[in-house]
Amino acid sequence: MGRREDPAWTKGTVGLTMARERGDIQRQFQNRLMVTRENIERLGLENTLHGHMGCVNCLEWNTDGSVLASASDDLHVILWDPYRYKTLHRMSTAHTGNIFSVKFMTPDAIATCAADGMVRVRSVSTGANLLECSCHCGRVKRLATAPDDRNLIWSAGEDGVILQHDMRSPHRCNAEATNVLVNLLNHMGRYAEAKCVAVNPRRPYQLAVGANDFYVRLYDTRMIKLARLQQVSSMSSRMMWERQNVRCSRAGAGDPENNVPRNAVHYFAPGHLSIEPNQQTFPKKVTTYVTFSHDGNELLVNLGSEQVYLFDITGARRPVLVESYIIQHNHGSRSEDKQQRPRNGTSNGTSNPARSDRSPATPPAGDVQVLPERVQRLKEAANDHVNRHKYAEAILLYNEAIAACPDCALLYSNRAAALMRRDWSGDTYAAIRDCYRAIKLDPDHVKSHFRLAKGLMDLGRAREAHECLLYFKDKFPRHATSHAVFLLQKDINIALEGMEQPQPDEVPEVKAQGSDSEEPQPTSVLERQLRAAALDYGQRFLGHCNTTTDIKEASFLGPDAAYIAAGSDDGSLFIWCRKSGNIVRCLRADESIVNCVQMHPNVMMLATSGIETVVRLWSPRSEEGTTESRVVTDAGAAALANQQRMRADPFVGMLLNMSFNSLHSPERDPHSPACRPT
Repeated sequence: MGRREDPAWTKGTVGLTMARERGDIQRQFQNRLMVTRENIERLGLENTLHGHMGCVNCLEWNTDGSVLASASDDLHVILWDPYRYKTLHRMSTAHTGNIFSVKFMTPDAIATCAADGMVRVRSVSTGANLLECSCHCGRVKRLATAPDDRNLIWSAGEDGVILQHDMRSPHRCNAEATNVLVNLLNHMGRYAEAKCVAVNPRRPYQLAVGANDFYVRLYDTRMIKLARLQQVSSMSSRMMWERQNVRCSRAGAGDPENNVPRNAVHYFAPGHLSIEPNQQTFPKKVTTYVTFSHDGNELLVNLGSEQVYLFDITGARRPVLVESYIIQHNHGSRSEDKQQRPRNGTSNGTSNPARSDRSPATPPAGDVQVLPERVQRLKEAANDHVNRHKYAEAILLYNEAIAACPDCALLYSNRAAALMRRDWSGDTYAAIRDCYRAIKLDPDHVKSHFRLAKGLMDLGRAREAHECLLYFKDKFPRHATSHAVFLLQKDINIALEGMEQPQPDEVPEVKAQGSDSEEPQPTSVLERQLRAAALDYGQRFLGHCNTTTDIKEASFLGPDAAYIAAGSDDGSLFIWCRKSGNIVRCLRADESIVNCVQMHPNVMMLATSGIETVVRLWSPRSEEGTTESRVVTDAGAAALANQQRMRADPFVGMLLNMSFNSLHSPERDPHSPACRPT
């Protein structure tokens, strides 16, 4: 899914005037000079900031990047001078639990939220409390602010509630407080937890919310009415009781006053997850971070136990299996054939392009496309990797070739074959997407049609695979009797027969006579409708591992979002090229887990933190300097180990983590800091 093109009028004088008024021209000019492939490849450790006594769970730059704020399990916020590596201010927050998010409201006002269920705003200079909210009855995991209105702040809590706080009006935590923007319990059920929240910088009325599932919810706050909590308790010992017995009284029943209308929210989710009828996926998927691109048109999501996904919020489409345009065309073409086919066996003089009888020796149309010399070399090298069963290496080359030549059906088809054989999480569905793309570019590409049917079968979609294979046989009759088609049809028939025969443990239970009660739905009607209409991702980025903590971030690098960065459970910082999806830099950024990655607003500098008690600053190193000691030289091996870890049993994952770290950092301390995972 490509990025939405800006209208022509934004590129001329009007566009320049608007950019100047927003203050974008200088920032974009600086970042486009600084965020380059060369600088990314020279990125290295600039300095390590010491001062915290616990895990550093959150980082935040101020508007001009002159101050970096960090907050920790030690219940303190430290303000740093990133250029002199000095502590400007160390602030006690009065929290009694681990701090998970920190935000600048103004240069003198710092907002924090923590595991004690509190949201606080304090003055840096005086230490005075500007806001103290205890309306949440669970851990508060993330705060969000609008860049143009620092009076509003939103908090996402594990009690399933998104609260809106207005600094312009006094607040009292009681039953009369009307500050509930979204109550996920009403729709997701009693176990709903909000994990992250973000505000669109270009359209501040758009609020993205991530929860303890794989759906990202995009709300239009202009259509939502603020509501009241059923009850508020300031006693921490009553928090769990209140959640289970009071706030969950309407769990899954929907909004009592229709606070969130149907057209006020859209759902986004990876297609291979949202199309599954059984939502109980293993391992459990949790959205750990959401953030908008600089232009507000894209949403970057870090999904726990899965990959990093990019959604185009202005042009996203339904999952390809929901569209199924090839299957629909199959039904239409076969019905047309029945009407047009002469009954006496003679030709009626018309030709049917859908039934092209191409000789096997004749190459499909996609094979004769002339590729640029560099792309041709990439394709040949990738094909060689496939022949040697090095599918991960082949996919990297296909990615690069497709980035340079995005209209070649053959490249998509070849990458689809490599994806199905590599079989990382989501690979089969990504292969199906590639097959659809290849068929759109070249409807007569034989291998793409066959691979589409095979991919559907591998995904467990036997009926769709059967339809696609019928279409394949009808369109390419000379290939219909091949051995590969025979074997695939045999597998499909076996699967279809198994679907028709109910298994012993799937026989529905018979209700007692006279009983008309039914099991209550775990989710509201609106929730089920929105999930069914969830929009698919545009691109994904693989290599990191996100299973241990639920605060792991992902960030755009630069206003053009040319690069994507995220931390990993193996202590690595991964940076991907947005265009190709390939890893371009992998650095050892923590001795245990990297959670936070935040880019400086004006210069090429990254700040990272994690389970260690330090903050690390990264910038391009001198070309003539020494080699960077923290580079992970074999990023492919690290990516493979991480993918295996995410799909493994937790105990096996721990062993994989130990073996990988001992391999790449034999001198590291085997004992982690005294910080507990989130």
